[in-house]
Amino acid sequence: MAEKSKILIIGGTGYIGKYIVEASAKSGHPTFALVRESTASNPEKSQVIESFKSSGATLLYGDIYHHESLVKAIKQVDIVISAVGSEQIADQRFLPSEFGLDPDRVHAVEPAASILGVKANIRRSIEAEGVPYTAIVSNGFAGYFLPSLGDTGAAAPPRDKVVILGDGNPKVIFVKEENIATYTIKAADDPRTLNKILYLRPPANILSWNEIVSLWEKKIGKTLEKIYVLEDQLLKKIQESPFPLNLDQSMGYSAFVKGDSTNFEIEASFGVEASELYPEVKYTTVDEFLHQFV
Repeated sequence: MAEKSKILIIGGTGYIGKYIVEASAKSGHPTFALVRESTASNPEKSQVIESFKSSGATLLYGDIYHHESLVKAIKQVDIVISAVGSEQIADQRFLPSEFGLDPDRVHAVEPAASILGVKANIRRSIEAEGVPYTAIVSNGFAGYFLPSLGDTGAAAPPRDKVVILGDGNPKVIFVKEENIATYTIKAADDPRTLNKILYLRPPANILSWNEIVSLWEKKIGKTLEKIYVLEDQLLKKIQESPFPLNLDQSMGYSAFVKGDSTNFEIEASFGVEASELYPEVKYTTVDEFLHQFV
């Protein structure tokens, strides 16, 4: 059996990065996490750092803004996975942070348009340089949206009324963060994903916002009052809202109003679909995810 590739995760202590470090170590890859010394000594990150150590991951101290430490870390591995946050995307010099929507196939407005535009530019640079890559288009993070049904800040899904962006009919996709990490690591050594976009579209998780709300209503045995924020109203809200609220709203516009997760076919020339490549992965369905909040 071929030796498993050495994997470096950059942005490993971040929102999605910590799941990727765990999945990589668990699957037997020699796993390295590039960590700033200030992060390693940050009490808020101590639990994450300890979990890395106990999983067998190796901490490498460095920074994407410190060229020498970055190159030294990259030279120790076969594959680099970047999970840096949106404010650092333009500073990447390796396999890019691609988690979210496909930047080449969106109908975005500002401020999401700028961030997605930077991601698209990074793709063009990688293609031009001939760097072998796999771009992961994970679509929505289940753990970010579903616990509150989009009401950012709420601790649980609503039991009286729900706000729906647009008419609630375009299909959207939510994938549990652990599943995103599992698919990402499976793709790392897979020649079928080389120089392709890996789309995460688990069939049971392709649902409209109306369908997701309906699933929740059945679970709690109650019909919610639905407040629809139609396209023109939403565009006005985006223009008037401060950052980062307007970023969430503009990403919502792309996904929920324009249906940018699902309004194109995956063609073999540019992409592959994760649940087709890896049918053995038992992913968490939206229905199962919502059940924990009943």
